[in-house]
Amino acid sequence: MRAFRYILAFLMVTVVACGGDRTGDRVAGPASPDTPVSPATPTSLGQTFESDIQLAKKLTEDYWTQTFSASGLTYRPITDFVPYQGQNGPDCGGQPSVPNNAFYCPAGHFIAYDESWMRGLYDQMGDGSVYVIIPHEFGHAVQAQLNSGFNLNVERELQADCYAGGTLGALVKGGTLQAEPGDEDELLINLAAAGDPTDDWLRPDAHGTAAQRQEVFVKGYNGGTAAC
Repeated sequence: MRAFRYILAFLMVTVVACGGDRTGDRVAGPASPDTPVSPATPTSLGQTFESDIQLAKKLTEDYWTQTFSASGLTYRPITDFVPYQGQNGPDCGGQPSVPNNAFYCPAGHFIAYDESWMRGLYDQMGDGSVYVIIPHEFGHAVQAQLNSGFNLNVERELQADCYAGGTLGALVKGGTLQAEPGDEDELLINLAAAGDPTDDWLRPDAHGTAAQRQEVFVKGYNGGTAAC
């Protein structure tokens, strides 16, 4: 059984920066870094790609439901969670989905992901990929519910990375997810693989460099989603 492995030791220290989504000023999330999350049973952790996908979805929505509630708000669950293959994904507001991608669609308040692409990442870089990508997309769903505004796309993407770190931090600190040796490398590889090659924040599709994405992810883990 594959247990989810997490970079616990790495994320407990301050990190200094080394240098596809379809979702406008930044607002802090309603979360507290100490928001409790009900732990999953150990047998549910990391058995298969499919179970990791569903577990990441469930735990992330559980976290945001509790976090919104603690701030007197109501979290609205996504309407659908859609796997697709290649170019056969759902459209979003008239825009077609693309291969090798995961995205949140504000028009239908759903998340979709290319299943073959996600499985490839899972097999090549570890189950950590699932627990980064899915919480990131839920971060965009949260931004939509908070009516978050951004001047640049990269600001939106980096906050979603921070939300993903804050979500995973709460799950690890609460004992819901387990840490194992090798987690640092696994998460760093996944974040680095998704980084932009240059620091061009004006690009409409900019997501941030590997170092920037790693830094904000760690910021979320250490400070909770309220720090994002």
